Amino acid sequence: MPKLDFRSPRLFVDAPLAAGTGIALDRDQSNYLGNVLRLAAGDTVLVFNGRDGEWQATLAGRKRPDRAEIVSQTRAQDRLPDVAYVFAPLKHARLDYMVQKAVEMGASALCPVTTRHTQASRINVERMRANVIEAAEQCGILSLAEVRDPEPLERWLGARDGQRLLVFCDEDAPISDPMASFAGADAAGGIDVLIGPEGGFAEDERDRLLKQTKVVRLSLGPRILRADTAAVGAPAVVQTVLGDWK
Repeated sequence: MPKLDFRSPRLFVDAPLAAGTGIALDRDQSNYLGNVLRLAAGDTVLVFNGRDGEWQATLAGRKRPDRAEIVSQTRAQDRLPDVAYVFAPLKHARLDYMVQKAVEMGASALCPVTTRHTQASRINVERMRANVIEAAEQCGILSLAEVRDPEPLERWLGARDGQRLLVFCDEDAPISDPMASFAGADAAGGIDVLIGPEGGFAEDERDRLLKQTKVVRLSLGPRILRADTAAVGAPAVVQTVLGDWK
C-alpha cells in the first residue's frame, strides 16, 4: 500500500486527470485554498476524480488560486470492495455522520431505504454526495461511493440480486458472537449490509428479510446501538471477516 500524504490538501475535481493538463477550480475550492488555507500560485495540492488515481498539482492564479496544473501521478486508481451500505435514513447531522463513516469504512454504495419506522421523511441526496466527497478528500480515499436514490425497503428487496450476501443487523439475532455469525457465509457475489431505523424493523419486514436467499443475522453485541453508531460497528465487522481488512 503506497504511503499516504496527509499534509497536502486534497481536492476532488470532476475532470479527466493527466500530466500536463490544467483544471479550473470552482469558486468554493478557490476560496478554501486562498482564503482559508492561505495558499497561492506555485503551492502544491493533491487532486483526484474517482477514476484516474491521485495526482500532484501546482496551483495557478493571480489574486487567489483558480486553476490546478497537473504534474504527476502519486497513486494509481484503486477499487472499493463490493460492500453496499443499506440504511434507514436519519435526520440532518446524524445522517451526515452516518454517510461519512460508511465511506471511511469502505462502502462502495450507499442505499437509503424507507421502512415502517423510518423517522426521516425527506432525504437530501445531493447533500449525501457532498458528504461522500468530503470524507474521501479528508481520508485519502480514491474511489467515490455511489449514492443511490431512496426507495421503500420492499422495492429494494424485490430488486436486489439474490446472489449477494445480505448482512442483516438484527438485535434479536440468536448468535451473540458477531464473528460466529459468518460461519459458512459466501460473499463472492457481493455484500449488502443493512441497518434498520431507530424504532427497529416491523415484524413483517423482519420476516421478509429472513426469507432472503443468502442472509446473515448479525448481532452487534449486548447493547442496543444507535443507528449512526451501527454505521461504524457493522461495516467494521464485515470488513474484518469478509472485506478488505482481512
